[in-house]
Parts: sequence; C-alpha cells; structure tokens
Amino acid sequence: MRVGILTSGGDCQALNATMRGLALTLYRNVKDVEIIGFIDGYKGLMYEKYRKMKPKDFYDILNVGGSILGNSRCPFKRMRIIENGFDKVKAMKNTYKKLELDCLVVLGGNGSIKSANMLSQEGINVIALPKTIDNDLVMTDHTPGYGSTAKYVASTLKEIILDATCYAHPSVTIVELMGRHAGWVTAASVLARTEYSRNPYLIYMPEHAFDMEEFKKSLKAALEQETAVVVCVSEGIADKDGRFICEYADAASVDGFGHKMLTGCGKYLENYVKAEFGIKCRSIELNLPQRCSSLLASATDIDEAEKAGKAAVVAALDGETGKMITFERDDTNGYEINYGLADVNDICNKEKKFPAEWITADGTDISDEYIKYVRPLIQGTNIAEYSDGVPVHLKPAYYR
Repeated sequence: MRVGILTSGGDCQALNATMRGLALTLYRNVKDVEIIGFIDGYKGLMYEKYRKMKPKDFYDILNVGGSILGNSRCPFKRMRIIENGFDKVKAMKNTYKKLELDCLVVLGGNGSIKSANMLSQEGINVIALPKTIDNDLVMTDHTPGYGSTAKYVASTLKEIILDATCYAHPSVTIVELMGRHAGWVTAASVLARTEYSRNPYLIYMPEHAFDMEEFKKSLKAALEQETAVVVCVSEGIADKDGRFICEYADAASVDGFGHKMLTGCGKYLENYVKAEFGIKCRSIELNLPQRCSSLLASATDIDEAEKAGKAAVVAALDGETGKMITFERDDTNGYEINYGLADVNDICNKEKKFPAEWITADGTDISDEYIKYVRPLIQGTNIAEYSDGVPVHLKPAYYR
C-alpha cells in the first residue's frame, strides 16, 4: 500500500501530531506500506516534489509546531486555471498515478478541503483531516489547532493584562486577533479573566456588527470602572453595512500595484481612542505565534489530533474516499471525543460561525456557554525539549 500525505494552507499546531498518528498506525498495521510525503502541500503534488518517508521521520514530532513537510497556499479558485501552459489538476492526477498511490491524505482547512473534494471528483482516493486555528469547518465539533491557539491567546492575554494594569495612569490596550470572518479565536480571550481582573473588558466579534459610537460609549463606561482597559477585537470586525473596520483608515499609501494598503482594525481603533479620549493607547497584533506556538500547545489538542490520524487509517483501509474525519463530542459522562466521517462535498463552501447566542446582546462580551465549550479543549501542557536554555525545533523532513 502506498499513501501520500500533504499539509496545505496556513500553519497551525497539531499538524505534526496528526501525521504522526496516521503514519505510525500505518507502519504498525499495514505490511509493506510506503508513505510519500509531498513537500509544500499541493505544490509538491503538482511538481512531483516529494520524499519517501521513514518511520523515524515521525518519532519525535508530536509536540512540535509547524509541518515537517511544509505548507503552501494554492487558492482553490485558481486550481483549474491553466497558467503558462501548466494544467495543475492534470499534473496532480499524473503524479498520483505515476507514484501508484492507493490514497492521498490531505490535512487542511476550508480551501484545502475544497481542493481535496475536487481531486476526489477527479477519481483520486482522498481522505481529509481537518486543521485550522479558525475553527470554522462545519460538521465537526472543533478542529485540530484550535485548542492550542485558544490556550495561547488566553495565556498571552494574561501577560498583556499584567503589563497594562501595573501603571497608575489611564490607558487602553487593543489586542487584534486572527480568525477571519469567524470569531472563535477572539472568543478565547475571555479565558484570560481572573477573580481580580475583569480584563479584557470588551470583546468584539465579526458575527456582531461593530458600531463606532457604541464602542465609544462602552469604552467610556469601562474607563469609569477600570484605570487600564484591555479590548480584544477580531481582525474581521465590520459595521452593519459589511465594511471592515480596517477599511475605515484613511491611508494614503498604496502598494506597487496601486492597491490601497489597509491598516489593521486594532491600529485604526488605537488612533481613534487617542483622538477621542486623549489617553495612552496601544494596539497589539498577536499575529503568527498564535498559530503554532509549541510552548503553549494544548495536550488535549495534540492527543486528539494524533487519534484523528489513526482514524484516517481506518477510513482508508475501509475503502472510504471523499471523506473528512470529524470530531464528535459526547458530554454524557464528562468530555469525550469520538471520530466520525463526513462527505467533503457537504463541508465545502460553508463556514461555521461563532454562535450568535454566545455573544451578549450589546456585542461586547462572550457568554458562559462558550467557556463550557472551550475549557476541555485547552487542558494539559506538553513539555517542550530544551537545549542551552531554548526550545529544540526539528528540521523539516526535506532537510534531513
């Protein structure tokens, strides 16, 4: 049996754990199995850039962020476009056939799942494994990577709050978080609250229309209660007309193509607060570390991702194709996850928004229902290996 693996799209924690679960289960249970690791996602499949993997490649990667195979972004909308005479879909099918693969396993989020569905419709045997910090895939309780990101966001916010609240003068700190059009990542900031600090005092989600005047009123009220106020905003917040707040910036600069260069919504709100309130204000983007921090990875996230990889082997051996492994929550006797299958065609072009009922009516806070949902996902800590005082990071497989 020959199985191909690729990781596609944005980085996140738990990619390596998922591959480890898949690979070691194959090696232990399938005689003469060969695993082909495609370098840099779908590009590796297109251009026959791959590596014949060995069991040792997967031994020490459980707690390491990133992907040992490397990722690339290959937009689904361009997959069928022939560029400079190169037919990407045909090339991927040819590589699959040339290598005599029995199955292709794709680890990815929304766009990557769309491409997996396309390949399935083209006759390739595909099993998809979910991964995205955005947690916006439908038909699954949550996605690998999200629990670790939620843990990172909450933990880092605690540090930011400690710094912001140690001064006597009034101040506002605005933290901008990832998540695109879904507020799952931003919602995790609520976990930073403690019995002695209400911060982050205000939390704004893309699922609720943002209003500048209401923001001003809410911030004014918060500053009457707290000397230092921390505000968390999703990068995708927009007004009632659907205009992103980051587009409010009257930026004069343009890039080399003449396109307007938009500042982040956090930076825009920082300048707004300074102008309206005349107090110290700073904005912070957590940015890339929230995607794949190994030091703050959730042990639950890593464990579940590895088990999902094992479930993919069962699906492949059962002859399934065009399916994605799903996470099914069972709270009957405490938190438990079972693994199921869903048709990738039913997942494509859909987005799991943060539940509106978990956002307060004024759009500035998150309900306890979300806290009950997310708490199990962030439990446990994986201890990273250190050398000379700093964490050890493994080289990608293609450098070994």
